[in-house]
Amino acid sequence: MKFIDEFRDKDLAKGLLQNIEKTSTRPVQLMEVCGTHTVSIFRYGIRGLLPEHVKLLSGPGCPVCVTPNQDIDLAIALSRQKDVMIVTFGDMMKVPGSTSSLQKEKAEGKDIRIIYSSLEAIRIAQKNPDKKVIFLAIGFETTSPTIAVAILRSKEEKIKNLFFLNSQKRIPPALYALLQSEKLNVDGFILPGHVSAILGITPYQFIAKDFGRPAVITGFEPLDILQGVWMLIRQIEEGRAVIDNQYGRIVQENGNPLAMQKIDEVFVHDHAQWRGLGTIPDSGYRFKELYAEMDAANFDVEVEPPREHPQCLCGEVLQGIKTPVECRLFKTACHPENPIGPCMVSMEGTCHAYFKFS
Repeated sequence: MKFIDEFRDKDLAKGLLQNIEKTSTRPVQLMEVCGTHTVSIFRYGIRGLLPEHVKLLSGPGCPVCVTPNQDIDLAIALSRQKDVMIVTFGDMMKVPGSTSSLQKEKAEGKDIRIIYSSLEAIRIAQKNPDKKVIFLAIGFETTSPTIAVAILRSKEEKIKNLFFLNSQKRIPPALYALLQSEKLNVDGFILPGHVSAILGITPYQFIAKDFGRPAVITGFEPLDILQGVWMLIRQIEEGRAVIDNQYGRIVQENGNPLAMQKIDEVFVHDHAQWRGLGTIPDSGYRFKELYAEMDAANFDVEVEPPREHPQCLCGEVLQGIKTPVECRLFKTACHPENPIGPCMVSMEGTCHAYFKFS
């Protein structure tokens, strides 16, 4: 199949690996920001193919994983109201909050449903006029346009019982915060393809200009990733730092202006809480005044104080400081059937990928 088989060619992969080996003369650590990259890297055994001195670290590229406990606790508290229905994407069901999860609340009779698209929330609200339907809306720039369209459509159709619990995140400010950390030991970044299809290239320029690190927007097939690694190593060896685009068949210079327009119609940038990274300025969204009536955060509900498991290292894993195998809970108390932290829940979570493929 075009754009599938041609990016999994064994001989081309061998050639790229030889180029990486010839080009790289010193130890380097590269961070893949996107959870889909993490899964692809494990699925195709790329870590094991690279020279021993070329290390790949996983970053905060899983939207489920970076959702903080207080957002989950608020969704749980709202689900306990008798006239409320929570709808969300499937991965959020098993994410542990401070003392419960949406899956546990559903098992106890709360009205919580899985949806597969943002617009599905509208249909559910229309079919359940006696319920306050609250969409726990998570995601990065890839998902935010669809959430914005659902809000615009809901306003247009005068749907009064649909609300949005907003836990969306923006990737570039999170990378800026990571780069400011003294704990980060990364020589270059493999940047997310899906997010960049929306954003384009310009929003990442600070990585090279302000912090002197190279970065490459990369696709998700094995040859994409190997070529992205080679492009990064060439920059590092040549002492350059620019934002390259390996994924040119999808990512354009200016991204997707229509998608960005939809986001800007509904939201303005605001600070956001990230698991492991804390509060990051401009890394989230808040509703514009015209749509503030749909904000479920305005509901008056008592929420328990957030608590984290003291031994869970998910926050450090998301920062690239620790790997899952350094966590004493990994594969013992914490596994996909009993996730202690969100990094073990999502398919894109680093702990889940380590558990499944290693």
